[in-house]
Amino acid sequence: MKIMRISYLFRKGRLLSFLLCTTFWAACTPQEKYVTISGYAQGGTYTVKFNADGLKVPVGTVRDSVDSILRNIDRSMSGYNKNSLLSRFNCGEPIVPDSLFIDVYEKSYDIYEATSGVVDVASAPLYDIWGFGFTGDSMPSDEKVSQILGVSGMGRLRKDIAGAISGDGMLDPVDMLLPDAGAALPKLNYNAVAQGYSCDVVARYLYSVGVHDMLVDIGEIFCDGKNPQGQPWTLGIDRPVDGNNDPGVQIQGIFRVPEGPHGVVTSGNYRKFYIRDGKKYSHTVDPRTGYPVEHSLLSATVIAPDGMLADAYATFCMVIGLEASKEFLASSAGVEGCLIYDDGTAYCTWCSDGFVLEEMQQ
Repeated sequence: MKIMRISYLFRKGRLLSFLLCTTFWAACTPQEKYVTISGYAQGGTYTVKFNADGLKVPVGTVRDSVDSILRNIDRSMSGYNKNSLLSRFNCGEPIVPDSLFIDVYEKSYDIYEATSGVVDVASAPLYDIWGFGFTGDSMPSDEKVSQILGVSGMGRLRKDIAGAISGDGMLDPVDMLLPDAGAALPKLNYNAVAQGYSCDVVARYLYSVGVHDMLVDIGEIFCDGKNPQGQPWTLGIDRPVDGNNDPGVQIQGIFRVPEGPHGVVTSGNYRKFYIRDGKKYSHTVDPRTGYPVEHSLLSATVIAPDGMLADAYATFCMVIGLEASKEFLASSAGVEGCLIYDDGTAYCTWCSDGFVLEEMQQ
């Protein structure tokens, strides 16, 4: 459920010039082997920048293939596409799940277990009643929260999705329920992992056609190798000010991504929220309690071995809060992070040892 994206550190004019050069395959910069393709996906835009040296297929084929991959992901797991497999599953309709649907479910269950239920893609009914899912509800009563809490969550569902698929390839939602789960059918919401997962799928394709230096931006980031200047990819973290809806306009700081393949994701509570009776209700709902979180952590940027893990762990941090996130990031091998929080007087940052942030002047 990400609503904050990490922004490129390019001036608009410079980025436009680069895009024009690559569109016409002109060697108009010292880094002419780098190509940028872009398009629309998942309710927004995507950008893929990569080194075409050693590319096994034409650039046009890469563009068409990325578009096709993202359309397939939308048809599989988008909760906003009413004809997607996910939407039909959530309506109680038996479906024939594709490999994407099965893969993201299995990985999401692993994440659910690894985070002790903090990241729970089967808590869709909770997000819905607070108005942060696929419906327009908001401000449920305590009784409603208690009721929905009892009929949501991965703990009601079997882990082995393949075992629930019938011989003809059909998956009936009722067959996903454990024996003591009750009659309420499961509903899934992949917003906490889908964009990171999408980055991973696109990256796997790029590797398969000979790309090694890449940056995939689909609202979240996956990158590997070097940027056009031969350096690690440099990214910026948006300042988590309520109403800061324009990525890159207000930057808290910049950092270089460590060498090797990494997902980079920021989650925050400053773009999707509402205020009732003077109280702010954020889109980050704790699936263990059923209520939006209330703490000083404003945003969490996480670097992990892949995009889906980074996506999930950024959400994880936003649920568990500042001190627990510090402990998690400081003790997790292969995971780094930057936390921005409000100490009551100013925005402050905390970074794990492997995350070096160059803060911008306020």
